Order: sequence, then structure tokens, then C-alpha cells
Amino acid sequence: MAASRIAVAGASGLVGSALVRSLTADGHEVVRLVRRAPRAADEARWEPERRSVDAAALAGCDAVVNLAGAGVGDRRWTQAYKARIRSSRVDGTAALAGALAALDPGERPRVFVNGSAIGFYGDTGDRAVDESAPAGEGFLPSLCVEWEAATEPAREAGVRTVLARTGLVVARGGGAWGRLFPLFRAGLGGRLGDGRQYWSFVALHDEVAALRHLLDTDGLSGPFNLTAPHPVTNREVTAAMGRVLHRPTPFAVPAPVLRGVLGEMAGDVLGSARVLPARLLESGFRFAFPEVEEAIRAAL
Repeated sequence: MAASRIAVAGASGLVGSALVRSLTADGHEVVRLVRRAPRAADEARWEPERRSVDAAALAGCDAVVNLAGAGVGDRRWTQAYKARIRSSRVDGTAALAGALAALDPGERPRVFVNGSAIGFYGDTGDRAVDESAPAGEGFLPSLCVEWEAATEPAREAGVRTVLARTGLVVARGGGAWGRLFPLFRAGLGGRLGDGRQYWSFVALHDEVAALRHLLDTDGLSGPFNLTAPHPVTNREVTAAMGRVLHRPTPFAVPAPVLRGVLGEMAGDVLGSARVLPARLLESGFRFAFPEVEEAIRAAL
């Protein structure tokens, strides 16, 4: 993509900040959507829960990327926090999609890349799924369905719309893996439950590269799984972390303990997501870190 103007929501998050660094390093102008009063020329105000966004900041952008949302694993899933998770995603997406649709056709971006998650598929057990699989059952699948549907006004207005269903991002700076590294470094790492559940991971480097690929490649639209091509079980993750960090991994957290600590969210920690990036590979994308041990070493 030639130097472009790109608006990014969720620019301060783990993936968003890495994406912004990548874009600016290549000479793109990035407009960060922020929830407070703007403090710099490259910031614009939006209030996702109120479905409000400064549409003037989006006018003339070549692309819009939405990675905003309250952390799914940040707190126990009370009814109030589940409502916040939903609102931060669905209402924010609806605000952006509606604003894009309302722009004059000549001012609309070419592409809208909206975050989603492999939580769309629910618990897949040992069954491998790709983008052709239907939504699963439960809080996260229903959330993802509603989240993705909120992009529809942009698509109907003719904006190429991409749904980026991200897996577990392997990075030190945040997300699920950001919590794992200190535990394993301290020799306290171990499997969760029986460890047979599949984890569909993606190195942060590949996550950003995939988002850039989706932005740059005309003709790509709809759902794409942003996961490495070789999902592994939690047992295999545990063994790989031990090898890379040179630490023993003797511990195991029984399923009942996880349920007691995490409540409803434990179902997703113990659930299995064996998700394949079929459409991403078909589009010509190549992973730099397709294996979990490579991804862990890259994060370090």
C-alpha cells in the first residue's frame, strides 16, 4: 500500500500499538481514535459505548481498523462486565460502520478491518474448523456474531469489510500469553485442566503482518482466521514454554479449581479451539512463525 491515512481504534492495546508502529514505520499517517479529549494532531474523539465518533476524522481515510474492546480475560465475568465486553465491541463497531456509511461516497475508505475472535466457533473439541464453520454456542460465540453483524452498514455502503478473527496472541506485553510468561519464568507453569484442549495461537509479528496483508490486498473481504496453521494442545504449549524458558512444568490446575477462580470464563479456558487459517493461506499469506515454539522464542 502506498503511503495512506489510516484510522485505528484500539491503538493503545497490545495488537493496536504494534500495528501503529508498523504502519508509521512505513510512512503511513495514523489517526488514533481515543475516548478522551484529543491531545495531539493525530488523535480524534470517539465514544464507542455511546455509538459516537468524530466522522470528520474518518473522511478521506484510506482505511479504518477497529481493534477496540474491553479485555475478555481482565476480570471475572459478572453480568455487568459481560455487558461491558459486549458494549465495547458491538456499540463501537456500530458507531464506526454507521459513520462510514454516512460519509459521502468519495470520502469513504477503501477498506474497513474489524476485529473479531476465534471465540466465534466456541468449543470445537478435536475437530479442526476454518472460516466455513458455523458459530458455536455460549457467550463468546453469540458476542462474536453480534460484533461482526455490526459491520454491515459499512459493507452495504460498498466499503470492503474484513472480519479478523484473532486467536491467542503470543507476546510478552499483554494478552493471555503475557500472563503466562511470568508464571513459567518462576517455575510455576503447568497445564490447565487435562491439557488436551487445543489453543490456536498467533505470534504478534504474524498478527500484525496478517492485518497489513488484509489492508493491502484488494478483493479480500469477510471472515479471516488470524491463527497459526498448527494449533497445539495446552499440554504441548506447557512443554514448549518449559523448553524455551528452561524451567520445569510440574504443576497442573485442576478444572474444578479453575471454575472456582474464574467462574463462567473457565469454560472458555478449558474449552478447545482447533482453528485453521484457511482463507488467509489461500490468499497468499505466509507465516513467519507457524510453530508454537518459534512463536514463543520470537516473543522473547
